[in-house]
Amino acid sequence: MSVGTAEPPHSAARPALPFRRFLRRGAALALVGLAGWGAKAAHDAYFGAVAPPRAARGPAPSVEAALVARGEFPILLSGLGAVTPVATSVVKSQISGQLLKVNFTEGQFVYAGDVLAEVDSRPYKLALTQAGGQLLKDQALLTNAERDLKRYEALRQQMKDAVPEQQVDTQRALIAQYQGVVTVDQAQVDQAKLNLDYTSVVSLIDGRVGLRQVDPGNYVQANDSNGVAVVTQLSRITVVFTLPAADLPAVLKRFRAGEELPVWVYEKDAARPLARGKLIAIDNRIDAATGTVKLRALFANEDERLYPNQFVNADILVESLKNVVLAPSASVQQGARGSFVYVVGPERTVSARPISVRASSGASVVVEKGLSEGERVVTLGADRLRDGATVTLPEARKTEAESSPAAGKTEGGKDRKS
Repeated sequence: MSVGTAEPPHSAARPALPFRRFLRRGAALALVGLAGWGAKAAHDAYFGAVAPPRAARGPAPSVEAALVARGEFPILLSGLGAVTPVATSVVKSQISGQLLKVNFTEGQFVYAGDVLAEVDSRPYKLALTQAGGQLLKDQALLTNAERDLKRYEALRQQMKDAVPEQQVDTQRALIAQYQGVVTVDQAQVDQAKLNLDYTSVVSLIDGRVGLRQVDPGNYVQANDSNGVAVVTQLSRITVVFTLPAADLPAVLKRFRAGEELPVWVYEKDAARPLARGKLIAIDNRIDAATGTVKLRALFANEDERLYPNQFVNADILVESLKNVVLAPSASVQQGARGSFVYVVGPERTVSARPISVRASSGASVVVEKGLSEGERVVTLGADRLRDGATVTLPEARKTEAESSPAAGKTEGGKDRKS
């Protein structure tokens, strides 16, 4: 029997594991764990973190879904604007005098040439009479001078030395002087007639008159900035609105090609448009402070729903996409790496699918790739879903309710009789 260290009796049946083999197995297990965690992290990075799966015995999430369709999609550009009248006229008196009468009602529609107010005309009638009298006087002097010249010329024909030549020249100059005086007098008469016409204050445009600025009995002057009233044309009116400079090339391309670009205007937070018009002008510069450009649209405004200085939202149609794939805007989810939707499969299981959105507006988006016509996408309840989850749709819930045993009994538990 040799002397040495004795091994336990069970050591031969289970030899010790070498240290290197232990390290290799541990590293392999770590790599498997990292691969699983990396796959989940990649999924969550694209589609966003999703809720953990429900237990197998729990109810399927209830969602609402809609079909993907093909159709026409308008590309609209939106901006803020203000209603601007085509013409506004401040009706002023062209002369000074006492205002005797106001012939309009506030808010009344008036036409060009309508007399809106009357100024005391008596001083201007007297001025016209005075100017006419002076004209008659100077015309008589001119007539007499012309007759004298004819006499002098007749005498010189009979006897050359009967009338000196200098006297004849002086008479001709006198006639020219009187002709000038008569011309000035005629201008004075015309000015007096014009002032007399100005005693009737008329509207120069068709439109709706505003509030009265002065009352009868007051003294009005030609330099009064407020005038008697303001007339604004409402039947044809414009809206000046702004768009970002980045949207200008798309508008210019079609506007310069002669296309008619329709424009709709809305009140704040209104769903229905106030009016429909067309683009008629684009400003020749970009506002450097705001990075926007001004555009003007014309509206018929026959119902006068647009009022001057009214703030509105404007939408201009620059393009209409034909036969494109349309999906509800509510179905589009945002992940860390882009947009995706939950597509409902035949077995009511959902799959997260990345999509490429070309344009969006209102309730629909244009899907460039990722969806096909006829597919069903989740529009409500997507926040409770995960890839591969089973869902319950409204029509399925209704079918299950009608086919349940409780559907055929009354409140007392008895069967209904037909």
